[in-house]
Amino acid sequence: MITIPLSREIFTATPTTVVEAGTLRATATVHPSGIASLTIANERGSVEVLPYMGQIIWDLVFDGISLRMDNMFSRPRPATEITATYGCFAFHSGLLAAGCPAPDDDHPLHGEFPCAPMDAAWIEIEDAPGSGEGAGAVMRVVSSYEYVMGFGAHYRARPSVALAESATMIDIALDVTNLSAYAPMPLQYMCHMNYAFVPGGAMRQTLPDGAFQLRRTIPAHVTPTPEWRALNEDILAGRLNADSLEGAEAFDPEIVYFADDLPRYGKDLEFELASPDGRVFTTRFSSEELPVATRWILHNPDQKVAAFVLPGTSRPEGRNAAREAGTLIELAAGQSRSFHVTTGLKEG
Repeated sequence: MITIPLSREIFTATPTTVVEAGTLRATATVHPSGIASLTIANERGSVEVLPYMGQIIWDLVFDGISLRMDNMFSRPRPATEITATYGCFAFHSGLLAAGCPAPDDDHPLHGEFPCAPMDAAWIEIEDAPGSGEGAGAVMRVVSSYEYVMGFGAHYRARPSVALAESATMIDIALDVTNLSAYAPMPLQYMCHMNYAFVPGGAMRQTLPDGAFQLRRTIPAHVTPTPEWRALNEDILAGRLNADSLEGAEAFDPEIVYFADDLPRYGKDLEFELASPDGRVFTTRFSSEELPVATRWILHNPDQKVAAFVLPGTSRPEGRNAAREAGTLIELAAGQSRSFHVTTGLKEG
């Protein structure tokens, strides 16, 4: 494996090729907002990563199609909380807490990590798994962040994104280690992928019918309308197909579903969003790492998203709710956890 450290000085207004490997190319630049950006591209598409800002995945494009949600942000903006720059394809929600805080929670929306200032970043290049030397390359951008708080938590997290030659899928990963010498650390994590809304799209998954259940609680950021309440009633009554985006243009505010205890359905799970024109977005992950799935759909003039699966360790309802549900992880001193998700445009 070849490792190439990234210096902040290479990120300038003029795009700079950092390295090439086969048909893969990494290009560094900086947005007018001052946010550093690294794009890894192959002959099919590209993934744009913000290596020093939570390793947010700003955009994902294959065959000329952007897979990210419609949003109000023309570029990433400096932020400490994710809604201040909510135009990305994906971000890491967590890690000491995740999701929407309830009134009895004291953490920000989606936790402290999504916009965290990374300490370092680098590129790794290796042969694709199962290929002979030089037969195919994989390029991975890795960031590292140490969180430490006096009389509080201390951890190191390493998010990464990898793209292989000719691939239309990316691998997203995050490793976290509790650096405390004695204290356990609360851990919640969600890989928050904001997929594009597909009119008339159909969702399917390797779960039995009814595994996804409509959210019954109403978080603080949702203001119900009579029309929205009627939509919820139609879904509960089976008058609207929960696996279809037909009519989902009316989903404002958001409609959210949860699927819990995923290991009972098998280890290796796959979720898809199929477009009427034949395109299929797909996401794969292990239920042993990520035992809860969330589906988030929203359609209004400013934002359109069909997050057909958000894999996580718990429901995104805040730390106290996870603790009460028994899904809050207690990471022992020195212990590590790893999470992996593969996602993108399915070949077919």
